[in-house]
Amino acid sequence: MVKLRLARRGRKKQAIYDIVIADARSPRDGKFIAKIGTYNPNTNPASIILEEDKAFDWLMKGAQPTDTMRAILSYKGILYKKHLQIGVNKGAITQEEADKKLAEWMSKKEGKIQTKVDTLSSAAASDKKSRLEAEAKVKEARTEAIKQKEQVDEPAAEEEVVAATEEAPAAEAGAEESTEA
Repeated sequence: MVKLRLARRGRKKQAIYDIVIADARSPRDGKFIAKIGTYNPNTNPASIILEEDKAFDWLMKGAQPTDTMRAILSYKGILYKKHLQIGVNKGAITQEEADKKLAEWMSKKEGKIQTKVDTLSSAAASDKKSRLEAEAKVKEARTEAIKQKEQVDEPAAEEEVVAATEEAPAAEAGAEESTEA
C-alpha cells in the first residue's frame, strides 16, 4: 500500500517535514518513492510547499494519506479537487463546472489565509506599539524620580554649606575666646 505522509527532518524542537510518497512498510524517515513538498509547522500560519499536481495524481491512483496529510491536503484544496474529479468521472458535473467550483473555493480560502496573516501582523504591530509606550512611561517615571532625588539632594547640600559657613565663624570666635583667657 502506498501512503502520502510526512518524513521528519530539522533539529530538536524545530521540526520541518518533507511530504513524501512512501510504501506503508518503510520507516518514517526511511526509503520513499517521491518527495512532493515540505511542511513547516513552526511558522504562523504553517508554511506548506506542495506539488499539487503530483499529490492529486497519487491520490487518484489510490495512495492513502495519513491523518496529518489529510488535513494538509484538505487545507490546500486537493481533497476537494479529488471529490470534484470523481463527480466529473461519474458524469454528475462537467469539467468546467468542477473547475469553476474549485476556483471559487480557492479564492475564498486565499481570502481567509490573507485575513489571518493581516490580523497576525496588525496584532504584532499593536503589541510592539504598546510595549514601546509602556517603556516610554517607565523611562519618564525614572526621569522624574531622578529629578526629584536631585531636588531633594540640592537643598540638603545647600543647608550643609550654610551650616558649615555658620559653624566656621562660631568656631573662630570660640578659638579667640580661648586664646584671650
